[in-house]
Amino acid sequence: MSIRSNRRAAAWVALSTSGVLLLSGCKFEGAAAIPLPGGQGTGAGAYKVTVEFPDVLDLVPQSAVKVDDVTVGSVSAIDLKNYTARVVVSLNKDVVLPENARASLRQTSLLGEKFVSLDKPTGEPAVGRLRDGATIGLNRTGRNAEIEEVLGALSLVLNGGSLEQLQVIQRELTLALKGREADVKDLLKQLDAFVGGLDAQKQDIVRALDGLDRLTGKLAAQRQVLSTALRDIPAGVSVLADNREQLTAVLTGLDRLGDVAVRVINASQQNTVADLRALEPILTQLNRAGKDLPDSLELLTTYPFPRTVDEGIKGDYANLFITADINLLDAVKNLDPTGALPVPLPIPSILPSLAPVPKVPTVPTVPRVPLPTTAPRLPVPGVDILAGDQQGMLRMLLGGLS
Repeated sequence: MSIRSNRRAAAWVALSTSGVLLLSGCKFEGAAAIPLPGGQGTGAGAYKVTVEFPDVLDLVPQSAVKVDDVTVGSVSAIDLKNYTARVVVSLNKDVVLPENARASLRQTSLLGEKFVSLDKPTGEPAVGRLRDGATIGLNRTGRNAEIEEVLGALSLVLNGGSLEQLQVIQRELTLALKGREADVKDLLKQLDAFVGGLDAQKQDIVRALDGLDRLTGKLAAQRQVLSTALRDIPAGVSVLADNREQLTAVLTGLDRLGDVAVRVINASQQNTVADLRALEPILTQLNRAGKDLPDSLELLTTYPFPRTVDEGIKGDYANLFITADINLLDAVKNLDPTGALPVPLPIPSILPSLAPVPKVPTVPTVPRVPLPTTAPRLPVPGVDILAGDQQGMLRMLLGGLS
């Protein structure tokens, strides 16, 4: 072997060793890790947003990010933190989304590639704006069902969902209805009428349910009272049971009393009717008298002065009250030494004339009560001679009595 051959072999060994060392010192993550020039979300002014998913399935970097099925960015990185997949997406600078936007994993077709879809919130108003460094949490992310999951569920239904029993069910149902078509038809008609009646009374049923709800609410509010009543009722029922014989005797006596009362009423019916008819003229005349009767009775209590006497008496004596205990005969002798009683007594001119006494209706004859011939003399301490004004008042009083 020549010297040149040895040098060439050494160079190849060195080159191979360098290549092995180079490959062992670097980590190759596949073609997806190679940055691609151009594309959405890579231009000037692009901003990044982190989206959290419980499972990203087979989503890979460089996957598309779409808004309303229009590509507006791409997936920059995917990592795992606390069993939560964190997907960093890069969006074009002209993409405007609210701060409470939602994100979901979707597929372009049945067997197509995955992409991240960003959407405006539904069921709540949009708030703020999604900016660089924002995070869309797990409460606002989701994903569509995978074709593998759909096929797996369908396989479970077909294999373990008792579909093979449908033929048996159909055969048994046919045998059960065979020869009973008329009865089944009549049953369906009655069921239709019943359901129609329920539908026609739907409002009444709803009101009944509402009333039942209010009743149960009131019962619930009075639960303590009901509990006390249910606790005390057995004692009351026991007392009633102990006094059953006495209660029965009372009810029997009331029944007999009712029979006697009926007989009495039937026997006295004619007399009662006759008495009521006899009272009819009296009650009719009393009704015609109207307010004249109470006015007359009121006048009797104030005779001989009318009700308007306080309007006729003006001056110093309107509110004067005198209590005197005198002998009438002695008073007359003091007024006239001869003992003669002038009729009528003169009335002082200083008093205004009184209104005439209204005529009192005729009163049925009342037995006369004998009057004493001589009034007992009752001495008045300290009073021997009446003053001039007092004599005038007494004369006016006697004149009214005459």
